[in-house]
Amino acid sequence: MKGGVPRLPFLIRRDGNWLYRGSAIKRKAMLCLFGSLLTRDEKGAYLLRSPFESGVIEVEDVPFVAVELTWSGVGRTQRLCFRTNMDETVTASSEHPIRTEWDVPPEACVDACPPYLLVRAGAGRWPLEARLSRSVWYELAALAEPGLYRGVRCMGVWSCGCFFPLARCLSSTGQEGDETDCPDSPDDSV
Repeated sequence: MKGGVPRLPFLIRRDGNWLYRGSAIKRKAMLCLFGSLLTRDEKGAYLLRSPFESGVIEVEDVPFVAVELTWSGVGRTQRLCFRTNMDETVTASSEHPIRTEWDVPPEACVDACPPYLLVRAGAGRWPLEARLSRSVWYELAALAEPGLYRGVRCMGVWSCGCFFPLARCLSSTGQEGDETDCPDSPDDSV
């Protein structure tokens, strides 16, 4: 038990698979139901809350994976819509930001710094997020354009009028400095 709340025998793996007592849960309807009952407490623990039972579950990374991306528009009017492995649709916006470790050097992030999307709020400062799958991350990178974020030149994407940085611009030698891989950065900062 954690703080009086029982521990339930669920594990959500990094790849988005749910296990109950070590066995994979395969029924999509059951997974979607469990996903809708998931929240976080004030300390950041993941809770599965139903009208009948509530308990802490283990999550290796985040509980959801963004498995599909659709978009419409371009530039500031672009809308990026993500579908999670629980068939929840989330549009990136100020209420549902894309979070990345965008200013970390690429060599420090070999598969360790994926982008995340806020799916819904939990208690306090602990949201429920979806990690972008590799294929969705590649699609998002293909939509990236040069921009400024907090005075730093970077590549990023727009959605619902918000700019989300994805990677710091580097010089042709891979060093910060002349930032030649962002030649068309707009003059206005976001």
